[in-house]
Amino acid sequence: MADEREKKDPGVGSLKHDIRNQLSNITLCVEQLKFELPEQNEDITFYIETIAAGCKKINELLKSTD
Repeated sequence: MADEREKKDPGVGSLKHDIRNQLSNITLCVEQLKFELPEQNEDITFYIETIAAGCKKINELLKSTD
């Protein structure tokens, strides 16, 4: 069904690709922050984990449309 949508509107595939690229950048930055921040308190850990979980969820939603 997703293939049919993308055939009718090729912009959908392009949009999904662009979203995945941005998610990849965000995920890489979050992973780097874990190493760059020498002293992580509970708040920092919470924010990093929340951002990572949000990226993962968006990626799962995109995969469910494939």
